[in-house]
Formats: sequence, C-alpha cells, structure tokens
Amino acid sequence: MSRLGWSRGVLALLVAGQLGACGSTPRIAYSAGEAAAATVPGMDLAVRAYADAAETTFTEMAARPENKKVPFAYLALSGGGGDGAYGAGILNGWTESGKRPEFSLVSGVSTGALIAPFAFVGPEYDAVLKDIYTSGVASTLVQSPSVANVLFGSGLFGDGRLRGLVRRYVTPELLAAVAVQHAKGRRLLVVTTNLDSQRAVIWNMGAIAANGGPTALDLFADVLTASASIPAVFPPQLLDVQAEGRAFQEMHVDGSVVTPVFTLPQSFLLRDGRFKAGAKSDIYVIINGRLEPEFDLAQNNTLSIVERAFTTASRARSRATMATTYAFTRANGIGFNLTYIDESAPNTTAAKGFDTGYMRGLYESGYAAGRTGTFWRKSVPTSPLLKTVAEAR
Repeated sequence: MSRLGWSRGVLALLVAGQLGACGSTPRIAYSAGEAAAATVPGMDLAVRAYADAAETTFTEMAARPENKKVPFAYLALSGGGGDGAYGAGILNGWTESGKRPEFSLVSGVSTGALIAPFAFVGPEYDAVLKDIYTSGVASTLVQSPSVANVLFGSGLFGDGRLRGLVRRYVTPELLAAVAVQHAKGRRLLVVTTNLDSQRAVIWNMGAIAANGGPTALDLFADVLTASASIPAVFPPQLLDVQAEGRAFQEMHVDGSVVTPVFTLPQSFLLRDGRFKAGAKSDIYVIINGRLEPEFDLAQNNTLSIVERAFTTASRARSRATMATTYAFTRANGIGFNLTYIDESAPNTTAAKGFDTGYMRGLYESGYAAGRTGTFWRKSVPTSPLLKTVAEAR
C-alpha cells in the first residue's frame, strides 16, 4: 500500500458502518467528573492542559528564555503524514542557510509532533530528522494492512509499529537534551485528541522530560505516538491516568482531529512582555501539506469521494487557521512566516503517503527551499477566484 489517503477512505467507511461493532477491547469505564480531575501518575500537574481551558492554565507552558534580549521565535508544525518530509527538509536546509533561529517555543501536531522534539533541541539532530523521513523506515508503517485489525482491533496497522518507530528515535539522550532546553525557559508542546472527552490536549513535553523518573521516557513516546495516530489507521494510545483514587485509561489519537496546527491562545501570547515592548518577534508555520485548492476530476465512486472530501476539509481548516493567525500577527506587529508544499514540489498532485521515493523527493524540495533562507511567505494564499480576478486586472 503506497497511499495513506487510500487507507483513510476505506477506514472511514468501515468505522461509519456496522462492521465497527463486530469486536472491541473492553475498557474501564469512568465518569466525566473523573475525566476532569484526571492526572498522570508520577507527573507534575503542569505536564498537560486542555486546549480550550482557561488561559491561566497555560502559565507553565509559556516560554521564558533566560536571555530576554533574544527575539521571540515560535515554530508551529502541522500534521500531514509522510508529507512531514517537507518540514524536515525545510528545517535542515534552513540550518544550512545560517538563518535558522533558536526557537523560544515549538508546537507540533501529528507528523509535526514527530518533528517537533528534534527541531526544539537544535540542528545537532538534523541528521535524525532526515533519517526518519528518507531512510525508508517510515514506509514500514503502512506495509501489510490487515482488515481484521479494523474489524476486531482498533486500526488497519494494529501491531504497534508506529510506537516502535517513535521509540527508535526517542532515546534517553533526546529526553535529556529536551530537559536541558526546558530548564532554559524554552517550551515544547505537542497536541493529542482525547476521544473520550472530545477535546484537544496540549502536552508540555519539556516538563515530562524534566520530570524524569521511570515513566518519563514511555510517556514522552506515548504522547508523540498518540499525536500521530490517525484514527482507524493506527491504534489509539491508551494513556494511564488516575482520579479520585481510581486508575483508568484515556483514549488519545491524532491531534489534527481537532486542530491542523497549534499556537497558544493569542491573548495569552500577548502577555509576553517582548510583544508589548515592540521587540522583534516572529511566528513561523510549516504546513506539511498543500494549502491551495487544486482541480482534479473526482471519480464517481465511494472511495474516491471519501478521500477527496477528506483532503478538501483538511485544506479548508488549515487555510482558516492560517487566516486567523495572520490577522493576529498583523494586528500586533508580529512577523508572519508561512511555508507549505506548492506546485514547485515534485509529485504533489496526488497523495503518496509514506512512499520512500516520494518522501525523499519532498525532503529535497524542502531542503533546497530552506537553504535559500528566503523561502517564507509573508501572507496567506488567496482563493483561486480572488487570484484569477487579481491576475485579470
């Protein structure tokens, strides 16, 4: 199987139908009250918060770099599956340009969550990023799909291979490096979706790393895996929590179910004195996918319709998020910087999933752009209709 979109379409149909009732693994029931009070065993309370919680909840997630004179730089990495190769290439090429800053804050969703820790700790992990997306190891994620896993399990690829890939790269050395940067006041955030509560959860990964202990490494890997676990394609992550003297598990999946890319609540960002003082501040957004609508004749069959609808919805949500972020930066004198896969990238007219050749080409495209150091777009792309009208003038 070479196309992740194919599996998404098939699984959407299976999950929506009666086949989903054929088998499931029993879970310990818990109440909404217990869900609201749930904490992670052995971890500080500051390791996570709901994305829609009160802004005061995010106090511990605010970046507080030791050097107050360093410009505020926020890197937000979107979802996109195998298209994360583009983001990896951008970051590595950006390093080569000599213009890549030290980020005050890094957030990641889905494949962006897998990139985020390595982007956070710095260029010394650039080789790891390249390996993840170009070595061929990622292609093993979608080999030998099993419909039985959907009928009687929880994902087409239900044997833990995604978590295995994550654990291959999430090492004690990486955790130590993240903890060091967290202690300097920098922040690393990852988004998952809690299916039980139907809410996005923001994880303070630096706090998890700094907490240490025997569970830190496993929790760090579990959160990254959950953030990239496309529902019904990969199994959800059942995370151990406790509340009111009871132990139970929450079901977490892909963060992009709720948000394609994440920035902290904008009004919370404005509490940072560097914004108010008029200092140089920038938000950098890497969209691991396309943003612009593109024409392609949809085939009149169920699979094609489902896949096309999914792609359309995903791009529309990403454009809406970017429009809101752009308006915020313009209103507050913050630099807006956006990059995404456009028509110049190879083979972008069809979803190629985790095909190794495709990812290598995408990585090289991102790397070449990143090396220029001038690849950022300073605004959100206009709709095709507006673009056509503008060109006609």
